[in-house]
Amino acid sequence: MSTERPTPTGPLAPDLRILEERVYRGGNVWSYDPAIHLVMDLGVLEGYPTDTIPGFTDRLIEMLPGVASHSCSRGHEGGFGERLREGTWLGHVAEHIALQLQQEAGHDQRRGKTRMVRGRTGVYNVVYGYSDEGVGLMAGRLAVRLINHLIAPEDGFDFEAELENFLRSAERTAFGPSTAAILEEAVSRDIPYIRLNSASLVQLGQGVYAQRIRATMTSKTGALAVDIASDKDMTIKLLGSAGLPVPKQETCRTVEGAVAAARRIGFPVVVKPLDGNHGRGVGLDLMSDDDVRAAFVVAQEESRRGWIIVESFITGKDYRCLIVGGRMQAIAERVPAHVVGDGTHTVEELVRITNADPRRGVGHEKVLTRIKVDDAAIELVREQGFAMTDVPPNGVMVKLALTGNMSTGGISVDRTFDAHPDNIEIAEEAARMIGLDVAGIDFICPDITQPVRETGGAICEVNAAPGFRMHTHPTVGEPQFIAKPVVDLLFPPGSPSRVPIVAVTGTNGKTTTSRMIAHVFKTMGTKVGMTSTDGIVIDERLVIKSDASGPRSARMVLQNPRVELAVMEVARGGILREGLGYDRNDIAVVTNVAPDHLGMKGIDTLEQLADVKAVVVEAVPRNGFAVLNADDRLVRRMRNRCAGNIVWYSLRPADSPERRFIDQRLARGGRAVVLEKTDRGDMIVIKHGKRSMQLAWTHLLPSTFGGTAMFNVANAMAAAGAAFAAGVGLHEIRQGLRTFATNYYLSPGRMNLINVRGIEVIVDYCHNAPGMEVLGQFVDKYADQKAATSEWGKISRIGMVATAGDRRDADMRELGAIAAKYFDVIVVREDERLRGRKPGEVAALVVEGARAAQAAGGVRVRQIETVLGEVDAVRHCVGRANPGDIVVLCVDNHAKVVSELETITHSAQARAHSDADVGDPDLDPKWAENEIARDESGAPQP
Repeated sequence: MSTERPTPTGPLAPDLRILEERVYRGGNVWSYDPAIHLVMDLGVLEGYPTDTIPGFTDRLIEMLPGVASHSCSRGHEGGFGERLREGTWLGHVAEHIALQLQQEAGHDQRRGKTRMVRGRTGVYNVVYGYSDEGVGLMAGRLAVRLINHLIAPEDGFDFEAELENFLRSAERTAFGPSTAAILEEAVSRDIPYIRLNSASLVQLGQGVYAQRIRATMTSKTGALAVDIASDKDMTIKLLGSAGLPVPKQETCRTVEGAVAAARRIGFPVVVKPLDGNHGRGVGLDLMSDDDVRAAFVVAQEESRRGWIIVESFITGKDYRCLIVGGRMQAIAERVPAHVVGDGTHTVEELVRITNADPRRGVGHEKVLTRIKVDDAAIELVREQGFAMTDVPPNGVMVKLALTGNMSTGGISVDRTFDAHPDNIEIAEEAARMIGLDVAGIDFICPDITQPVRETGGAICEVNAAPGFRMHTHPTVGEPQFIAKPVVDLLFPPGSPSRVPIVAVTGTNGKTTTSRMIAHVFKTMGTKVGMTSTDGIVIDERLVIKSDASGPRSARMVLQNPRVELAVMEVARGGILREGLGYDRNDIAVVTNVAPDHLGMKGIDTLEQLADVKAVVVEAVPRNGFAVLNADDRLVRRMRNRCAGNIVWYSLRPADSPERRFIDQRLARGGRAVVLEKTDRGDMIVIKHGKRSMQLAWTHLLPSTFGGTAMFNVANAMAAAGAAFAAGVGLHEIRQGLRTFATNYYLSPGRMNLINVRGIEVIVDYCHNAPGMEVLGQFVDKYADQKAATSEWGKISRIGMVATAGDRRDADMRELGAIAAKYFDVIVVREDERLRGRKPGEVAALVVEGARAAQAAGGVRVRQIETVLGEVDAVRHCVGRANPGDIVVLCVDNHAKVVSELETITHSAQARAHSDADVGDPDLDPKWAENEIARDESGAPQP
């Protein structure tokens, strides 16, 4: 990047814009933690760093002073301010503004990085941390608007108003202070959480260990207790029946009924809605019938069911006692919103001065809420003998609200250690009577340090889901860490909160490896949740049928309360799109890195693809394991990115460089799964340091087709390594692998062998060149094995091949060329989803590669045909085959293909025409004629 500093010769254009937004909800290629990723285009501003734009830095710091204090790469406070004055690019500035805006909203975020997109001048990857993804995205968008406004003022753009709107939006979407306090405590104990909605419903823990909270209600909060607490009349009756001090009380539904009740109880009285909360609709210290009538109207507006409570007015201070698990944890004195006269300023000016306190914000955004001056506040001030424009005498307190709720601008004073033991006992007994695990007991009494039974006072209310802000951030006094006992209720010290997670990635074999691992644990009775390209499986039941190898599916598994262990197939696309979807995996398995999906989303080389797949290795904790394929150079290099231990596996012989590499690790106490060749066959052996444990003969594992499917031998070794790392015993691993077969029920679409009228049909998902190579090698071995015992004579091999439309042209040609090496007949089809290609385009490229290989010579193929429809191609391939032949179907929709094979097998019409369908390319000269007479689409002529 040039270091020259051009000077603008004219007005600069506000060219900064966001090209793409991504939200990473777990480990990703940029960060170990969740992050926002914005791809930004600077346009002409690429040529103008901050020191070349007159006044830019000063105006930015004036609008958002906190930005200047960021340390940035300098490592000391104010480092970014130095960078601004020395000159830095505007993508970097957007990163820091987005972080500061989140700081303004109370989200402590400091992580970020900005890097230019390779090969695209002026386009940058801007990555920064977030606490709430909605707030993080809003911060990035507002950062871009602010920078453009500083370059060229935008009509109608008022940053103070925009910031106010941003803070209000952040307050609506972000967690409230109570939920945030619980989550902060959970994170400090390494308890993971998942947000379940846009409000405050959150899951703590994973799978079978999961607990839920909504604000301060928990999974252990009884619904009946909440109903009782919401019914203030019932609450008072229950507490009174237990001998606890409560006010006199009556309920009514009419104005005159309220007046009559007030006369019976005796003035002064309180009027409030039966089912209200947050102090809304409450009328205090009412001295006359007219006061009651006026208060009744206000209370009825806040009542959901129309019932109103009239109760005796208890004089004294307002105290909130927080009870968690039956024990008092904190007490706060609540003081209503007010100002104190200084003999100089008016009431209106005093409110403005009070609201200027940096601790006060919008709603629950900060520890205090700004005082709101509405008609009720003005009327209350008038009742105290003042107008808003009057100057109260020095030291005189002027109330602007009757209740001490923090949400109306009140303040709190911590009194936790001042309360008399009798009062604590009364509050704890009240929570027990209602049945709440977390309860807020509202006391009105002259002094909490004296017994209320002697000084007078009463419990006026019991609250379910009490707010924590007055205790965690008192205006006066020490904060109380009350989230700890709440988390203790849900997760007693020493209890687990996480289920083991095994993540499997790689270019080929990850689905089968995932299924093998899940099967090993299922045979032990473990309830396994698994994601794969076929769907989400919970305890052997397919609950969602789709490509579920992304982060959203991973979160769905971790939310299921039956899951005791999670096996996640992790695809490249999901990592690039959203990250892992969880914070860490106990075991990471990487099968291989081969050319596939190159040229997509900035991944152009194998090394870059390896960096993406290495994310699961980076997510392994110190006490975890990575199971790595030592035969793959790029996978071997991932060992440097693993904080935990390594389990190697290799198919190579004992004298190979890969095995010598493993032997060096074993000499230092490492772990490995290797293949040892003997006169009786190949033996899978688990090694740990000097210990050597025989696991199984490869030819006895059903998934290996008598040891010929070497890719499934490798998959079995990877699964054995993962199970061994998880502490599974040798016998259980052996039993799991010996009972795992590649039938359609255990492994749909992966090496399913189906006999169709004497034809060996293999259904597999192979869709790229590396996969076709190993599949072809298997077909060679399997065909030779069958030929030795076959009664049919020569065995022909027919292959249906295809690939996805989002691969590179060269990859499609290579697939055709490799298929030509192993099949006598190639039938090329296309997927239903063309992924941006025209019909026939993908097939033409595959055919082109196969024909080029055929023309070069040295390959097996003699006939290359095109049948675009998948089911039509299946019928065509089976129709070409004789009994004893091998047909390999590389499928997209395996369910449709298997259904069609069943139809062919069981159809009476198919049986009747079985002789007419014979189409062996070596025996039937009609196929040679049709090969010459193909139409333009490549379909054989009738």
